[in-house]
Amino acid sequence: MGSGKRRDMAAAPPVLDQLIARFDASAFDAPAGRARVRLAVDDGGDWDFVALPRSHRLEPADRNTRADARLCADRATWARVGRDLRGGMNAFRSGRLQIRDNLHLGVGFLAATSGTDEPGRLELARVRTAMGNIAVARAGHPDAEPIVMLHGLGGTKASFLPTVAALADEYRVHSIDLPGFGDSVKPLRARYDPHFFARAVCGYLDAAGIDSAHLIGNSMGGRVAFEVGFRHADRVNRIVGLTPALAWLRGRGWTPLVKALRPELGLIQITPRPVIEQAVRRFVPGGRDGWSAVGVDEFLRAYMQPRGRAAFYASLRNIYLDEPEGDEGFWTRLRALQNESLFVWGQKDRLVPIAFARHVREALPGAQHVELDCGHVPQLEAPRETHAAVRRFLRAG
Repeated sequence: MGSGKRRDMAAAPPVLDQLIARFDASAFDAPAGRARVRLAVDDGGDWDFVALPRSHRLEPADRNTRADARLCADRATWARVGRDLRGGMNAFRSGRLQIRDNLHLGVGFLAATSGTDEPGRLELARVRTAMGNIAVARAGHPDAEPIVMLHGLGGTKASFLPTVAALADEYRVHSIDLPGFGDSVKPLRARYDPHFFARAVCGYLDAAGIDSAHLIGNSMGGRVAFEVGFRHADRVNRIVGLTPALAWLRGRGWTPLVKALRPELGLIQITPRPVIEQAVRRFVPGGRDGWSAVGVDEFLRAYMQPRGRAAFYASLRNIYLDEPEGDEGFWTRLRALQNESLFVWGQKDRLVPIAFARHVREALPGAQHVELDCGHVPQLEAPRETHAAVRRFLRAG
């Protein structure tokens, strides 16, 4: 049981005792210094793993206390998790194990109870940078070629967990929470524009001791990846844009109004959480199940914080106001990009229509393109095809 004790009000399923016996506190990151992770076993009751600064314990779930994260599975799945050091993440990716609420703590619990101390094991951590703490999920041998992954608007590092798992055998992969999102720092008066995020990425590279890395970005994260290439080409090897956000080519009639709106208004939240949650889960296809449900949980966890809302609105505002042409225009600078690039387009993407591919080909003739039968998040909607394309592209370098 490590340094903790379990109250003997009832007998926990043996597999939970087995997991807690393997718990490695050095591999578990609790941003608040303590955490309560609820472990639900079908026909075996609910149990709370309580992590404190100097101790931990397993106890019957306290129904009057809200858990920070919840892990739910049947007995057979929990048994596989206990037997197989990688069983937890495998069960999570396949949907047999559900993780809800705080994914940083839920996945962190699986990583800390895996029983392995290999250099390339999955870790969830926070890295101190010049801008503040940047949260990361990382895996792969420390000496392998590095990849840094950047999520989209409202997302977190969770959207790249399947990619972390898919590429960690060959690369050192880092999926980070951009500032303002997930478990990373949320500066109140930051601009949250591509330049700001590019500085944050370079700050992470500095803090992690990485001279240069491949960048993979989805949606807004793709736009940030290219911004790093524009401004800091020497810090980037190859760039993969998964349905990347691109500056609008058509007129933006709402520009004066959008410029007048202040993101700081997001500090005030007058809509109750249940109303926001219901609306988001209706908007996101499958928002109550699987990876979509995890993504909604992660979005709400940041959005319900005043600084998280301000960051979201500021980022959204800057996506709309992104200048297409001129010395600092996106398309002007794309034509001069030095880094080899791959664009992955979703044929069903309604946010970044595949018609943008023609404009990218004209601006950057040397770029590679892949079209997939998916929507806006290829790494979750078509993971096998996406990861195969990414691996081929990176190996070619």
